[in-house]
Amino acid sequence: MPGFKLSTAADQRFNVNLSILFTELPLLERPAAAAAAGFTAVELWWPWIDSPTPGQSELDALKKAVEDAGVQLTGLNFYAGKLPGPDRGALSVPGEESDRFRANVDVAADFAKSLGCTALNALYGNRVEGVDPAEQDALALENLALAARAADRIGAILLVEALNKPESPLYPLVSAPAAVAVVDKVNEATGLGNAKFLMDLYHLSMNGEDLPQVIDAYAAKTGHVQIADNPGRGAPGTGSLPLDELLDRLRKAGYDGWVGLEYKPGDRPSAEAFDWLPAEARAAR
Repeated sequence: MPGFKLSTAADQRFNVNLSILFTELPLLERPAAAAAAGFTAVELWWPWIDSPTPGQSELDALKKAVEDAGVQLTGLNFYAGKLPGPDRGALSVPGEESDRFRANVDVAADFAKSLGCTALNALYGNRVEGVDPAEQDALALENLALAARAADRIGAILLVEALNKPESPLYPLVSAPAAVAVVDKVNEATGLGNAKFLMDLYHLSMNGEDLPQVIDAYAAKTGHVQIADNPGRGAPGTGSLPLDELLDRLRKAGYDGWVGLEYKPGDRPSAEAFDWLPAEARAAR
């Protein structure tokens, strides 16, 4: 794609987020579509937005679709409310949503384990009018500790993500330092050390952060990276972010994990939204 050239030094491992790409297809057809596009790894937001505890038959059907496609599930969100939609997580929202998150923790962890997935993302949740932010933060720490222990039980890491304020004005973690501070608190609370930062370069750029500085400061605490161009949240090359340089900088800073493709395909089929990435670079190495 014009404007983007993948650095030859950027020997990255890419996966496709099936909750934002291939959404023109039913959920169970998306893993095979990603495989047909040349990818060997995928990630997902929690796919059952109305249910933290779907029936075993639904879980089994998705597991079979992933296995039959021959792709690896490398990342999964815990239940996060209506996403896409108005919600940005459930774990800091008192009452029913917090209860739903807790009910989901072992369901999500066991499903991840069944597919060898070793990264679980816990979205923090929006501020709630009339609720003391300190009360929400205390609840969040409690629930994140539960999630970290569940992740540890299956040999996985727990991810904490910063979003962007323009698109998520009620979400409190809208900078890299804010999210990393929560990561540190969770690790201090559990003693497990398995909480990590999810560095989404699109969200951080929307917040106006100095991306090279963020990479240098937090690469060692980063458990997963996601990319989309800015403006527009499209494929690399559709905006102005120097994603090739940023990915190269991440590697030089010691990050060797997955890079999740979490961008919108635009007004074309998702299968056509990967022309920036050579076919030989799509399969995980």
